[in-house]
Amino acid sequence: MISTLLKSNARKARSDIRNRVSRGHCACYGILAAALPLFVMAMEPLDEESMAQVAGQAGMSISGDVFINEDGGPINNASFGDCTDNRRCGARLASQFSEDGGWWVLDDFRGRFQFDGLTLRVRHIDSGFAGDGAEFNRSVLEIGLPGTISMEEVRYSVGTSTTPRPTDPGFQQTNFYSVHMEGDMRLEGNALVFPTGNP
Repeated sequence: MISTLLKSNARKARSDIRNRVSRGHCACYGILAAALPLFVMAMEPLDEESMAQVAGQAGMSISGDVFINEDGGPINNASFGDCTDNRRCGARLASQFSEDGGWWVLDDFRGRFQFDGLTLRVRHIDSGFAGDGAEFNRSVLEIGLPGTISMEEVRYSVGTSTTPRPTDPGFQQTNFYSVHMEGDMRLEGNALVFPTGNP
């Protein structure tokens, strides 16, 4: 009899738990059902009159963490390595200013840049600039500089080369100077990009 009573009580307890869970689910579904019209209302389109009362500002803010050739470039020979030794290992940019001339190079470019709050927006200029703004009367791209750029092991060299790539025949290069930057650089103000020509 005690065993039957215990089994009966266990069945009642399980039934009570099921009922409570079921009521809990019903309560959750009820809350979601009540909130659903709010979500639907938020997706309704605005008419012209409502849109005219909306105030905002166009533009965007950009943050970045940029690595440049952290592990070295694709060339691995006597002059170029993988950044674990004293050989050059960074990115390379070569430019030739005359058809038969040599090459200016930005070489061994590597490191890490971090910035927060770089902004881009379109700005209309129709005043200021010592009176030139009224005559200009056009829109420009305004780049809002971030307050601080953090640099970690940023390096590059500037020089001249006989060929654009170090693997080309007859390659010879003379570096004029090398730069190594570490720490924070503070930037303030905006940079304006003025369009030219007719779009």
